[in-house]
Amino acid sequence: MTTPRRRTLSKRRLGIGLALAPLVAAGGWIAYSHLALDRAVALPPALPGPRDEIDSPAGRLSYYRTDETAGVPLLLVHSINAAANAYEVRPLYMHYRTRRPVYAIDLPGFGFSERSDRTYTPRLMTDAIHAMVEAIRARHGGGAVDAVALSLSAEYLARAAVERPQDYRSLGLVSPTGFDARLSGSGPDQSTRGSDTARSIVAQPLWGRPLYDLLVSRPSMRFFLEKTWGSAEIDEGLFAYDQASAHQPGAEHAPFSFLSGHLFPADITRVYARLERPVWMVHGTRGDFVDYRHVDDVRAKPNWTVAVLPTGAFPHFERLADVTARYDAFLAGLGG
Repeated sequence: MTTPRRRTLSKRRLGIGLALAPLVAAGGWIAYSHLALDRAVALPPALPGPRDEIDSPAGRLSYYRTDETAGVPLLLVHSINAAANAYEVRPLYMHYRTRRPVYAIDLPGFGFSERSDRTYTPRLMTDAIHAMVEAIRARHGGGAVDAVALSLSAEYLARAAVERPQDYRSLGLVSPTGFDARLSGSGPDQSTRGSDTARSIVAQPLWGRPLYDLLVSRPSMRFFLEKTWGSAEIDEGLFAYDQASAHQPGAEHAPFSFLSGHLFPADITRVYARLERPVWMVHGTRGDFVDYRHVDDVRAKPNWTVAVLPTGAFPHFERLADVTARYDAFLAGLGG
């Protein structure tokens, strides 16, 4: 017969067990991450064609190129997230590679570019774009380039074009950030939303990499890609490549700066307003990235063309023909 005292002790033990369960699970994951998880998964090229590297003020940069065809060079810049890489621009790269010279960069901290332990900032990313454009122009007689960037990287491309407008014939912004209620802003020049304290917490050696490993686990990555697409019909090739790219030595360092806000400019509203070159922008209407309440601030400007498609935040994966037709029409108006 169970006495009240024994029932009380059993409840206490159960309560203690339930309280400790999350700590045990966390400890188990930390041990698994540090001791058993493979962080040297083979990483094939994200794109066809030669892959070259250059040294730059932003560190060693890797890029893909296909430049056998004449024409105005096109630079493609992937987005910023926990597992970003040049595969994100693959549909555009594959479409244009037989039509004109095309280049695709791995930004610092991603893909085959340098993934050293440092604070990653808009200044670093902008300097990487400057270096890449300088190298492209040197290969093609010094002429201006067209450039297309995705999501948060559109903010870095915009800053690069404000600083060196002569380098660009036009800009393409695919689902650019900085037009929503949360990330628009007119803060001090070069300011960011970063917190050194937040970065030091997420980058703590004991739990930093396990936290990142959890963030890029297969269920978590699929969840975030479905939020990007606004659908369960994500691109499986991108998912697979992201998995490989995220399981590389040093893959956590740039995402730590992303998570702590250091990669988000606080002055982007003023940067967009200062753009002089022709700008083509496209965004979708589905998923978690559809707040463009401030786009009217630039829509009426004569150098801006804004298109909207019924897609998620990566419209070039879903409706490539529509994206390229609209982009080509925009370029035709420039005489290219």
